[in-house]
Parts: sequence; C-alpha cells; structure tokens
Amino acid sequence: MGPTLWDMHVHLDFMQDARGVATEAERLGLGMFAVTVTPEGYEQTARELVDAPNVRVGVGLHPWWVADGRCDGNAVQEAARLVRDARFVGEVGLDLSPSHVPDRSSDAQVRALEAIARACAETSAPQSPKVLSIHSVRAAGLTLDVLESAGALDSCNCIFHWFSGTSDELHRAVRAGCWFSINEMMLRTRRGREYARQLPASRLLLETDLPPGEDVPFAATEIVAQLERTLDQLADIRGADVSQLTCENALHLMTR
Repeated sequence: MGPTLWDMHVHLDFMQDARGVATEAERLGLGMFAVTVTPEGYEQTARELVDAPNVRVGVGLHPWWVADGRCDGNAVQEAARLVRDARFVGEVGLDLSPSHVPDRSSDAQVRALEAIARACAETSAPQSPKVLSIHSVRAAGLTLDVLESAGALDSCNCIFHWFSGTSDELHRAVRAGCWFSINEMMLRTRRGREYARQLPASRLLLETDLPPGEDVPFAATEIVAQLERTLDQLADIRGADVSQLTCENALHLMTR
C-alpha cells in the first residue's frame, strides 16, 4: 500500500538522518517531496534516498543561495543540466524581501530561474510533466512572468510553496493552473487562512517546510503530527475534511 499522507515540501537534506526519517515515514504511510537547495545537495540526497519508494527528490536552486553567491553561475548551469533529466524540481524561485536577500540580487535570481524554467519546459513530457516546488516572496507576479515566458506554466505542474503574494497574484496563479502547498505557519496569518479557504479543492496540497534549520535531528512522527494539525485547521477553514482530497491531489502529481 502506498502513502496515505503527503508532505509536498520538506527538507530531508537538512536532517541528520534523512535515510532513517524516510524509512520511518514509509512505515507511517507518509510520502514526501524532498526539496533541496543546491545541485550538490540534490545529488547527495538523491543518492542517499535512491531506493526510498515514498520519497521524490527535487533538483534545488534556492533563491537565497543564488542571491548571496553561494550558488554562482556554474551552479546555475549545473542545476539547469540536472533538471533536464529529472522529473522533480525544487526548491527554486525568487525572493525579493530585503530581510532575506542582499540588495541588487534580483537580476541574478531572475537569470537563474529563467535557466531552470527553460530547461524544465524544454524537457517536460506531456504524459509525465515535471513537478516544480516554487519559493516566491514579494515576487509572485515576477515568478509567474518568468514561468510563463519560459513555457513552464503550460508544460509543467508548478506548485507555489507557502504562497504569500497578493490576492490578484493568487487569482492569476489559479487561472494559470498552479498548485498550492499549505503549511501550519501559513495558516497562522489572516491572509493565509483566507487564501486556504479560496483555493480550488483540486489544487490543494499539504506541506511542512521542516526542519527549521540545517543539520537537525528529526523524526517522521513530527512531520505527520504537523500535517495532521494542518488538516484539522483546513477542515475548520473550508468546512470540510480535505485529508483524502489532498492525498489524491499529491498522488496525481507524484505517481503519474
């Protein structure tokens, strides 16, 4: 029997024992989209979890790492090369918050996302589209512009992780066919709860974005507990139990 609960944005690469967490998660019926933040992190995590049936590992190029130079032009080229042969991509995107990234880093971030989005669009198969987990802070409109220009909105399944854009940007993303992964922190804000209420049921997913830092000891039971709390809150917000729905949505993306 496959997973009955999915975490669609989790950083196994930040955990001290990713293999142990994945094994425990399989026993608990938990599937995971394990996003990474650098090409090197992707390759290491993919090797470590190559035979974990409940885990899909994404090629990562996090905008924070691009913005501060930890991922330079060579890393961008390597990530773009890797995504051509990968089905799952993330965490990628844009972050224009001055509290997160240095000044004048937007151009480098846009160039990096353009390279990733083009590579994804050029190699995504209609019968098995690539799945992207997207970070976007103060940049949802620009992120959509880049994805649209590259053809990734049409050819790939784009998931906005922890969406925090404007209402107009949310509606644009919905019209474009994007997906949205919701976590417990998002539901602590009035805007996050309202977005969770408005989102189409067919595009709703769960996530944790755990752990809160790198090289952290962690257990799969903590992931399950947070996902279950998120489901309880979503049931209150939407007036309906969405546990089966979110699982079906995740299965549609992760097992095609």
